[in-house]
Amino acid sequence: MALFGALFLALLAGARAELPGCKIRVTSKALELVKQEGLRFLEQELETITIPDLRGQEGHFYYNISEVRVTELQLTSSELHFQPEQELMLQITNASLGLRFRRQLLYWFFYDGGYINASAEGVSIHTGLQLSQDSSGRMKVANAKVYEFLSTFITSGMRFLLNQQICPVLYHAGMVLLNSLLDTVPVRSSVDELVGIDYSLLKDPVVSTSNLDMEFRGAFFPLAEGNWSLLNQAVEPQLQEEERMVYVAFSEFFFDSAMESYFRAGALQLSLVGDKVPHDLDMLLRATYFGSIVLLSPAVIDSPLKLELQAMAPPRCTIKPSGTTISVTASVTIALVPPNQPEVQLSSMIMDARFNAKMTLRGKALRTHLDLRKFRIYSNQSALESLALIPLQTPLKAMLQVGVMPMLNQRTWRGVQIPLPEGIDFVREVVKNHAGFLTIGADLHFAKGLREVINKNRPANTRDPQASSAPPAN
Repeated sequence: MALFGALFLALLAGARAELPGCKIRVTSKALELVKQEGLRFLEQELETITIPDLRGQEGHFYYNISEVRVTELQLTSSELHFQPEQELMLQITNASLGLRFRRQLLYWFFYDGGYINASAEGVSIHTGLQLSQDSSGRMKVANAKVYEFLSTFITSGMRFLLNQQICPVLYHAGMVLLNSLLDTVPVRSSVDELVGIDYSLLKDPVVSTSNLDMEFRGAFFPLAEGNWSLLNQAVEPQLQEEERMVYVAFSEFFFDSAMESYFRAGALQLSLVGDKVPHDLDMLLRATYFGSIVLLSPAVIDSPLKLELQAMAPPRCTIKPSGTTISVTASVTIALVPPNQPEVQLSSMIMDARFNAKMTLRGKALRTHLDLRKFRIYSNQSALESLALIPLQTPLKAMLQVGVMPMLNQRTWRGVQIPLPEGIDFVREVVKNHAGFLTIGADLHFAKGLREVINKNRPANTRDPQASSAPPAN
């Protein structure tokens, strides 16, 4: 019985859900900004949309409502809030709506027709958006509920027209257009020519009364090994704060998977030959290994010098409240490269380096700036040879700081995109380090108008709101 219990616990441990490498929390502080931009888009959409004709027959009564246009829309009072489970609720109250349409009515032999200007005051519209993940791990609007137009100052005919004609527009905006916006969020995309990143959602977004929380895989991978993945054994990042519009958390796994991916892609190596080796360092190295060089043939003595650095294992990230560090161990090889002959190795040593890493968020890009803090070289052959390498400590460190660090920072400063829709950026970010993860709190900024982004990405075959198969109003 004890053995069975142990096996059961082992199975449970093995079946533990995958830990997120990245989390994002959208707080209620962001909803006012999102609401204003969303309402601006909704007004523009309703005022420019082509509403299909409405025609039908009831017994001997025939009707045709055509050329429906929204002439005026005033959304004076509105509220956007989170509602568990997995919903965003938009409530518009005390709105006014003006319509112009052509009416054609036929009953037996009696005909009535012409253009009508109609208005509705005190209109209330309630819309609920249910959020979930799709099969690719992308966040989607899974369902949009458009509750019927309510007003004490609206005729039954106008209410029928609004519910039949305007509700599909709202449903189309929720189900089709917002999803086209969410399609701009990167899920599995390339960072550069070597490495990609996977931002798949691990589960449906969780909505509370004050937050929308999302958990992403947050894992890099070498593009040449698309199915490769690193096991996440890091501390799970936590989000507790709610003062800013949005919070993003990254665990050590997020950065470790990036460095392991670049290591597997063969990018963590550097070779300097001839003129690429700084002149002062070239002279120092030749003087250090003068005894070995003079024993070589004259044809080899004046050959170009080669300095090669290559990571021996993937670098590792350590995040503490005091800061973030990157540790790397690399081999350093010094050799002469005579033309058309095999290179002649002068020395091989080990380098241990530690970098301070400062993370910043600019626009949608997470950027990293590295500073070399600790550096030492030693021989993997003998302690005596390690003593002989002491004079090289300072010049090699200077070479790293002057010649290598700018190249590293040029690459890391390009950054990697955070999973946000197109047109939305982070501003006024604040970075905090914790034990095993870091968080970045920021506010949101619409760098592009919502309508501009949606029109750019609007599906060509769904421009007709009726094509979205809107369900009847509730």
